[in-house]
Amino acid sequence: MSIKINLNADLGESYGAWTMGNDADMLPLVGSANLACGFHGGDPLVMRKTLQLARHHGVGVGAHPSYPDLQGFGRRRMAMAPDELEAAILYQIAALDGMARTEGLRVQHVKPHGALNNAACADRALADTIVRAIRAYDPALILLAPALSELCAAGHAAGQPVVEEIFADRAYLDDGQLVPRSRPDAMVHGAEASYAHVRRMLDEGAIVSVTGKRLPCRIGSICVHGDGAEAVATARYLRERLSADGCTLVGLTELAA
Repeated sequence: MSIKINLNADLGESYGAWTMGNDADMLPLVGSANLACGFHGGDPLVMRKTLQLARHHGVGVGAHPSYPDLQGFGRRRMAMAPDELEAAILYQIAALDGMARTEGLRVQHVKPHGALNNAACADRALADTIVRAIRAYDPALILLAPALSELCAAGHAAGQPVVEEIFADRAYLDDGQLVPRSRPDAMVHGAEASYAHVRRMLDEGAIVSVTGKRLPCRIGSICVHGDGAEAVATARYLRERLSADGCTLVGLTELAA
């Protein structure tokens, strides 16, 4: 299996005295890091320290904007007027990019977080709002979007560079949406199971749902959620096995189309 693939993780989500995930161990394993921008996690000091770690390991950084839902970790959908949401996304991208510049980095991509990302996968109007915000800041930014989603379609339609991702640790419904976290089969547990899940989708060139339905798509990046107890072990195992399979692990800039 000789393909180029990117590994990404959602990081920098700690806040104040509260710690989320193990960024120091995860960053050496991924090619791209989606950093919280303060609305669901990630305070200014956390952002700066995570950027410094990313620079040290040569990892590409992206903004991970959310609904303004710090208490709910960005996992609750919010009713926001399009101009209000667009401004909120711009604010978050600009905050992270400003921090990144002080560390000699630039934000390369944007990946919405949590409920904002999930809602935009099915709601084209919401997806268009997110893409407008990204383009208003920098039309060269890469949109990292779930494969087969309305968000992905909105990015392509607007001419935004897009890389399509699948999730190593999440199961899929027959329509290509993620199984809701409220269901017991939402998560794929363990490094070996996550690898088998990913490998099947790469071999098929498709999302494979919990019922076995194939949904052909382009796959450019694989996400491992950084907040899980098994995240680091899963990312390490994926990296080792995919490399052994002949995959070339690359940054998003080598995949954007």
